[in-house]
Amino acid sequence: MTIVSATATASRAGSAGGIRRRLDSLTVGLAIVGLFVVVALLAPVLTTYRAFELAGRPIEPPSVEFPLGTNGVGNDIFTQLVLGTRSSLLIALLAGLGTLLVGATIGLLSGWRGGVVDVVLMRVTDIVLALPRLPLLILMGVYLGPTLLNTALVISLVFWPPSARVVRSQVLSLRGRAHLTASLGFGAGTWYSLRRHVIPEVGLILIASLIASAGRAVMLEAGLAFLGLGDPSRVSWGRILRDALDFQALFFTDAWSWWLVPPIVALSLFLLGLTLVGIGFERRANPRLSRHSEGTAR
Repeated sequence: MTIVSATATASRAGSAGGIRRRLDSLTVGLAIVGLFVVVALLAPVLTTYRAFELAGRPIEPPSVEFPLGTNGVGNDIFTQLVLGTRSSLLIALLAGLGTLLVGATIGLLSGWRGGVVDVVLMRVTDIVLALPRLPLLILMGVYLGPTLLNTALVISLVFWPPSARVVRSQVLSLRGRAHLTASLGFGAGTWYSLRRHVIPEVGLILIASLIASAGRAVMLEAGLAFLGLGDPSRVSWGRILRDALDFQALFFTDAWSWWLVPPIVALSLFLLGLTLVGIGFERRANPRLSRHSEGTAR
């Protein structure tokens, strides 16, 4: 009796610990991302300067007026960091939704229709996967123009295959289930079956894919801006990094501590938040991941 009670107690404790770890991961991630959303929304309140306004003398150290000092031409770095948050959130939203829309549409069509449609769409997916995506991204970005909208569009057109494959595999799995077979047998149409049975089942997977795509988009946008291929009319964390490293005397002064470090911390923290949110939703979508992590922890 004692052994049974101890086993049951340990099982409940393990389950509670797994739920707590999953909720902690999702909660912490949402809190971090929510912090950046608040900063972006309150940008006009947090700073009164414009991104490229000559607010002070070059390389002024942090002070009450300039919390993160100024850069090599006198721009307020705190203002650029806050406004750069807006650029990162915008590219995450646009490119994340675009990537998900293309990938989910192709994955749903491929898995649902099957046959020739599946073969053709999967071959197209394989071709896009085989392309050197980063050089293609740079080439298309230069050709279309370095605006934030074009950058989001190019990322969506180049990085959708992983989402398509995940959605296709899930739809193929659902096609063989009894309730969906019965629904089709009773004459349910394609749109009805997708809306009532398939899309709700793959909802959490789509959310996890959206979060992963958003994090990738933020990283790519920062990289393009660092290479000088970003939107010249907008400030971003990657552009702050590029401007800092272009300043030849950066490491001969203390300027690196208030000019180079903040955008690196902001970018790392934002990506960490998105990663934790993605892990939380992925574990909810695939309970086997939770059971594996719980087993490993024990």
